[in-house]
Order: sequence, then structure tokens, then C-alpha cells
Amino acid sequence: MPLEMSAFIMNSSQVSGAGQLQQTLRIIFPNNDYFAPYRKVGRASVVAWFFQYSVMGFVFQVCDRSFSRALGIEPVVYGEQLMEDPKISKSAAPSISSDAKPRASMAVIIPESTWWMNAKYAGKAIVAPLLAGIIESGVANRAEAQRFFGFEKFASVQNGIRLWQNSRAPQLCRPGWGIVACAAGPGFTANASRNFIMSGTSFVATPSLYRQYFPQEQKSTASLFWFGLGMNIFFGNVLGITQQALWGRTLDMYGRPPHQASYRTVIAEGWRKEGPSAFFTLPKWSSRVLMNAPIQGTMPFFYNQVLPLGEPSVLKFVKKITSVLSRSSVTE
Repeated sequence: MPLEMSAFIMNSSQVSGAGQLQQTLRIIFPNNDYFAPYRKVGRASVVAWFFQYSVMGFVFQVCDRSFSRALGIEPVVYGEQLMEDPKISKSAAPSISSDAKPRASMAVIIPESTWWMNAKYAGKAIVAPLLAGIIESGVANRAEAQRFFGFEKFASVQNGIRLWQNSRAPQLCRPGWGIVACAAGPGFTANASRNFIMSGTSFVATPSLYRQYFPQEQKSTASLFWFGLGMNIFFGNVLGITQQALWGRTLDMYGRPPHQASYRTVIAEGWRKEGPSAFFTLPKWSSRVLMNAPIQGTMPFFYNQVLPLGEPSVLKFVKKITSVLSRSSVTE
């Protein structure tokens, strides 16, 4: 929690200039209260953490395979495929999967052009992690905003969300907020943009680059672990920190009367006051890395080397359950 709160506060408008770490520590530990960050954790946070870290890879895999099937192309490389030699593997080049339906004219099968196939791969490489990031933010953003503000301030910012007023219909959120802010919490777009970058780094860029360009003789579980961690630290978080800062500054603006915010205003205000330092500095990046890299930086290793070990048993169990349910429905 202290690491997460330091990343939240460091990437907001609450600290600036010199000594940002000291400013951050004074905010997250007021009056030397070292348990203050933990008092901001509620049921929403526990539920969000569970779904974030237990099904994050599953959500991406569903998105990736659904789009792959719809477009008739191969899914992103996964599991043992990362250790294959792309020079001798047929799956290295874009190909039409068994689900694809090639065009036929006068009994002659005409394969799709290479540029169109590559365009479909590129489109899926963007859309799949984007959708996964949006789903993750839909689960987590409100809880993150609650931890950012604290329970009381979050409730006041939301203007008594879910509370009945004068025995009338419940006021869902502050008047003037858009439907996204009302449903998913303030700063949702910036949060989803950050998660899109991190999902794309963990589940698309890291496995694809590792399989295609990492020296074949040096491929191993250990090298995948460190490669994934390096991609997270020096690629994903370098880009993601800009969106983390945008999210934090947006929530700061929501926290001030009249509790309204627009990304254009947030960016203009931050740039006018601090220039590019409003959205990227080494301390901001370091705070984000310390909070994110230990979990998401090791995700490619876990997702591609550990998770596949249990897949056969899980799939066999699901198949049995499905078979039992189908037989019972037929009997009825």
C-alpha cells in the first residue's frame, strides 16, 4: 500500500519542484501515521485486486482469441511457442488459421494479400489489449480513486453516490459528470489508457519480441523472466507513467470545487505550471516502477511459463463439467 500510494501522490499535482519524495511521504504518512495508507482499503479494493491479479491474463486471452477467430488469424504467441526458433517455425509468419475462410473464385483458392493479413495482425495487437485494459479499469478504477482520495473525500467528491436524498431517486453522482465518470469513477479514460499500455507490453510486445528477436541459444525461463521485467521497467512504465500522471492530476482537479475536470484542461494546466515534468520525471517513473514492476513485470514469465502448467487439468475439469451439464439438460 505505501508503494502504491507513493506512486499515486508522486504522479499528481500535490507535489512539485524539489524534494518530491519528502513531500509525498508527508502526504501519505500524515503526522507519522504509518498505517494511514491501509485505512483507505475497503471492500471495493479487495474485490478489485482479486479480479485484477487473478483473471488479468485470462481476460486478455479471451479478447485475443476471440478477435483471432473472428479475423481468421493466429493468436499472440503463448507458452512453449516463445521458445521456438522463428526461423524454422511455420507460425512465425502470418498465416490463415483453420478458422479462416479464404475467398474462392472459379474453384481456385485465392489467399489474402500479405498487407491485409499484416493489417489484421496489427489491428488485433492494438484492439485486444485495449479491450482488456478497459475491462480491467472497469473493475479497478473506482477502487483506485477511493484509495487516492480516502473514503470521506471520495464520497464528497462523488456527492453522496448511491445515497437517497429527500426520499427521491438516488443521486448516482455529481451533476455534470459524464456517464463514464458516473459508472466507472473519475479519471477512467486515463486509467484505461495506462492499463492498455501495460497490457500491450505484458501480453503482446514482450512475448512477440522475445520469440522473434531474442537469441535462440539464450532462451530460457530465466531469460524470459528478466526480459519481461526489463520490458515492463524500460518500455511499459516509461509510457505508462504519463497516463498515471494524467490520472492523478485529473483526480486532483475532480477533488477541487466545482469537482469537474477535462483532460484538455488538466494537460494545459500541468504543462503551463511544470512543462513536461508534470507528466514524466525520474522520481515519478521510479515510484511507478517500485509499485508495478514486481507484479506486472513478472507477468509474462508467469503467464507463459507457469500458467500453462495447470491448463490441461483445468480444461479437463471444465470439459467434464460441461459434459455433465449437457447430459442433465438433455435428460430434463
